[in-house]
Amino acid sequence: MESHYMQGLDWLILGIYFAVLIAIGIWASTRRKKGGALFLAEHSLRWHHIGFSMWGTNVGPSMLIASASAGFTTGIVSGNYAWYAFVFIALLAFVFAPRYLGAKVSTLPEFMGLRFGQSTRNILAWYTIVTIVISWLALTLFAGGILIRQVFDIPMWASALVLLFISAFFSMLGGLKAVAYTNVYQMILLIAVSLVLVIVGLDRVGGISALVDKVPSDYWVMFKPNSDEAFPWLPIILGYPVMGVWFWCTDQSMVQPVLAAKDLREGQLGTNFTGWLKILDVALYILPGIICFALFGDTLKNPDEAYLTMVENLFPVGMVGMVFAVLTACLVSTIGSALNALSTVFTMDIYVKKFNPNASQRRINYVGRIVTVIGAAIAIVLTVAIDSIKGLNLFNVFQSVLGFIAPPMAAVFVLGIFWKRATTRAANFALTFGTTFCLIVGVLYLWPPEWLSFPWPHFMLLSFELFVILAVSMVIISLTDSDKTRYEIPAPIHEDWSKLAVGLWTALAIVMISLYVFFN
Repeated sequence: MESHYMQGLDWLILGIYFAVLIAIGIWASTRRKKGGALFLAEHSLRWHHIGFSMWGTNVGPSMLIASASAGFTTGIVSGNYAWYAFVFIALLAFVFAPRYLGAKVSTLPEFMGLRFGQSTRNILAWYTIVTIVISWLALTLFAGGILIRQVFDIPMWASALVLLFISAFFSMLGGLKAVAYTNVYQMILLIAVSLVLVIVGLDRVGGISALVDKVPSDYWVMFKPNSDEAFPWLPIILGYPVMGVWFWCTDQSMVQPVLAAKDLREGQLGTNFTGWLKILDVALYILPGIICFALFGDTLKNPDEAYLTMVENLFPVGMVGMVFAVLTACLVSTIGSALNALSTVFTMDIYVKKFNPNASQRRINYVGRIVTVIGAAIAIVLTVAIDSIKGLNLFNVFQSVLGFIAPPMAAVFVLGIFWKRATTRAANFALTFGTTFCLIVGVLYLWPPEWLSFPWPHFMLLSFELFVILAVSMVIISLTDSDKTRYEIPAPIHEDWSKLAVGLWTALAIVMISLYVFFN
């Protein structure tokens, strides 16, 4: 295997990284109680495991490369997707997590089953599985496969196979505990390497003041006017909450570390840690793109190459290997979390609930491992299929599609928790017909036919409008529903709240508001 990026020392460092990673995974697996569940780490996760796991699941090589590309072309405005998230991570900490932990559930479909009944749990379980396989596994493997193919010159299927093998190793051997422990190691490495890249880049530019002088002034503004095509402020303000509720509060892959928290206090401290880490997204991921614009803006034609251009031109031999270790770490983190979430939902919501309610823990773990292998195989097939389609940037297309997946889940969870009169029929309508409607709108938006030529709103604003349509539909159906069956909203727990968690969340809110004021 050859690479024009990698030299002998780089290969050595990459090998050492994998050796340490595997050692941590094996050590974490020995910490799991014999016969204990793979999925929720015996409810032993502390705040740092939760924070790094959530942040690590959110970070991928596509995010690193896309963020640098966005910084190169538009400045820090794309940081709204990172900084605005603190509102919805706080919503998870103080509204959703107390109910999830109070209900003692393993999965979010199980929670919705308590709220709306078994039919909703079944629909949501399959909905979650399909979402994980497509958006978390296939697309992450596709993005990572492009990177690895570019660096190491190996086929897409081989790239996907290597990444899945490493990720599945941790998920099957030690379950969520192994994934969480390795995430801590990987994310510390990511912060260190990204910080070095920023420091070296700033030194080459001549410092922060020189950087400010060498890029357009609007590169330092978080809110662009509504006339801006890419980042108008109103669609971001209205549309991001829909995606934020879905992604941070209702997505199994993101929420699973909180479900595995030692107690509510650790969950709230862990989510708070994630909020602080999200501040780093702008400095570690977007700022390298701005620095690249200042250094190589006249010569770089493709903004997507901003991150690798910085690495290739600023880092010496050895550090390049460390960077690719970090990119691999991001992939392993995201894929490992997704595989664990996939096996958890299928095993607990479908196998145990419908086929074998009296299954032993050993049998449950065995089925979970089998599902991990099957999910990995399906993801490889989808990844190769996506790669075989030419002439279309499918990754960017699917990123936009996520804006059309979010409204049904957001509507069901928001009304299910905040409105006790929401009915099962209304929830099932939003999850079935609502999802179909949103995806049809998404297809027409992304591939508009000739007969449908009119100016579409920004896709974030469209996502908000779809959410409003579904929420109003759920209210109407609930108020006119002849089925009088009512389920109680699972009660939250309050006894584990701490003054420290509330104080840290208050401090984070003050810092975030100050950052928004400063950059406007």
